[in-house]
Amino acid sequence: MTVASLTRLEQLRLETVHTRQFSITHAYSAEFLSGIDFGTMNLELLAKAKSYGFSDKQIAHLTGTSEDAVRAERKRAGLVPSFRLVDTCAAEFEAYTPYFYSTYDRGDDEGTLSDKRKIMILGGGPNRIGQGIEFDYCCVHASFALKEDGFETIMVNSNPETVSTDYDTSDKLYFEPLTLEDVLHIYEREKCHGAIAQFGGQTPLNLALGLQANGVNIIGTSPQNIEVAEDRKLFSAMLEKLNIPQPPNGTATDEVEAIAIAQRLGYPVLVRPSFVLGGRAMQIVYSDNELSQYMRFAVEASPERPVLVDKFLEDATEVDVDCIADVGQFEDPAQGTIVVGGMLEHIEFAGVHSGDAAMVMPPHTLSEHVIDVIRDYTHAMARELKVIGLMNVQYAVKGDTVYVLEVNPRASRTVPFVSKAIGYQLAKIAAKVMAGKTLVDLGFTQEIWPAYWAVKESVFPFNRFQGQDILLSPEMRSTGEVMGLDPDLGIAYAKSQMAAGLPLPMSGKVFISVSNAHKREVAEVAKLFADLGFELISTSGTAAILSEAGLNVEKVHKLSEGRPNAIDLLKNREIQLVINTPTGQTPRSDEVKIRTTAVYTGTPIMTTLSGARAAALGIQALKKSGYGVQTVQEYYPSFSSPAH
Repeated sequence: MTVASLTRLEQLRLETVHTRQFSITHAYSAEFLSGIDFGTMNLELLAKAKSYGFSDKQIAHLTGTSEDAVRAERKRAGLVPSFRLVDTCAAEFEAYTPYFYSTYDRGDDEGTLSDKRKIMILGGGPNRIGQGIEFDYCCVHASFALKEDGFETIMVNSNPETVSTDYDTSDKLYFEPLTLEDVLHIYEREKCHGAIAQFGGQTPLNLALGLQANGVNIIGTSPQNIEVAEDRKLFSAMLEKLNIPQPPNGTATDEVEAIAIAQRLGYPVLVRPSFVLGGRAMQIVYSDNELSQYMRFAVEASPERPVLVDKFLEDATEVDVDCIADVGQFEDPAQGTIVVGGMLEHIEFAGVHSGDAAMVMPPHTLSEHVIDVIRDYTHAMARELKVIGLMNVQYAVKGDTVYVLEVNPRASRTVPFVSKAIGYQLAKIAAKVMAGKTLVDLGFTQEIWPAYWAVKESVFPFNRFQGQDILLSPEMRSTGEVMGLDPDLGIAYAKSQMAAGLPLPMSGKVFISVSNAHKREVAEVAKLFADLGFELISTSGTAAILSEAGLNVEKVHKLSEGRPNAIDLLKNREIQLVINTPTGQTPRSDEVKIRTTAVYTGTPIMTTLSGARAAALGIQALKKSGYGVQTVQEYYPSFSSPAH
């Protein structure tokens, strides 16, 4: 390798530091290194590249080889990182906090190693929409549980703003990226007994097969069975074997294939890339043109990363189920225990991401038959996948038919909510199961069916993004969640709205404007509010429907017709609640302006009729009996198991 190449590498480092991009993407590396001859890389250049922050994967990309080959050559040459202690005392005192980071600069390794049995927990990495704090909660409780059982816990996470990176959570913390290379360094250095990839969400789960291939003992559900749930063809084959329905679907690797599948299934269809985080790039499409736009600009499809095309079940009820199982510990899958931790029925229509949807636990509209079917399907899939630890299943219920939408053999974002609702820490129990205990050993063998209602509501950042429409979709947008508990469902829902920052009004005016698709149902919802003493305001189309139903309604101008209009009334605080459902895939600008104005004025807004019904139920309950406040622990003695 030439001196010119090394000089170019120095120049790249300066450019990288200047732009504050310390971890360079493949595209960024290729752009600046396209003129360098890496064909016969020597040890000096490899060492320089590692000290400047190039990953094995980036070097492999630039040299036209594989990451495994680069790793093997680097390890053969003895080129491995050393680990330094983060100086949490700023040199004023000697630091003992076991926080470590890796470096390829010369210097001694400051880490100390013990002979205790160790388990590594892979965190979720940087928190962002789609990779929420719920996964950090699971990692923290896993660490606590494993320490109780005598293991030394090794946490790998790269976000200092999480509880998993607190000094008293784990025995050791490595501030390292969640990549195959970095995780392997730590695992091999610490000589871990095993690693948990189940609690950090999709990010560590995507590493499971690669880690296992490099000798890491992935404890819990095997990566091969995780792959069955992630790979659409394997997943469909499993459901067919178990005789469990799923919405008609297909996988596409290009635009032509996607359109052919959609035309066979019939619009609307739900499209999404495989192996996504937080529902990113998921979309409901209604035409060939919309699908073409999606395939051209939203995703990069390939045989390795096909796009999933599912028939979208309109007006279906979505249900989330979290369960815990130990069946994978037994040779016979018929042995072992499976416990459903919680069933959560979505209030919004199917198609809203589970991280955004308001949910009720236990289900409030499903029949006993449907609940039994959901439980049976959950048990059957847990046995087939030989689950050890947690599993989340998403169902859609249409009529009496239960469809499986998705299965995730890992912790889900609803685990903290379910754990608090039932009084059992599912992540702690799952960690102990993954480390070798059975559910019988832990005394957790019966499904908990609360005798009260627990309502989850999401918190959104819409007031921080001017002009951003608030409609919910399959792509996650929430940044938090709250809980309402009460023996009365209406009050539980009202409490959740209070906690989310938009308490339901007890009187005033309700502005109602709905799409043509909802005009048959709107009169029934409007009557609920009229009976509660609210005044109704509407634009001409919806107003005509309400008048025909015998309701008194004040007609207001559309935005294009003049003033005063809905926005004027919102700004003047003359409207206390907004019910506004979208007209279609591309909302009209008037709708967006009304919804965003409601957000900025702090006016509660419902974008689905099911949400509006829940709001009316909550107001009715509050008017009738008010509400009381109890700690969550005070609800636990009222547990009861399901009669069936």
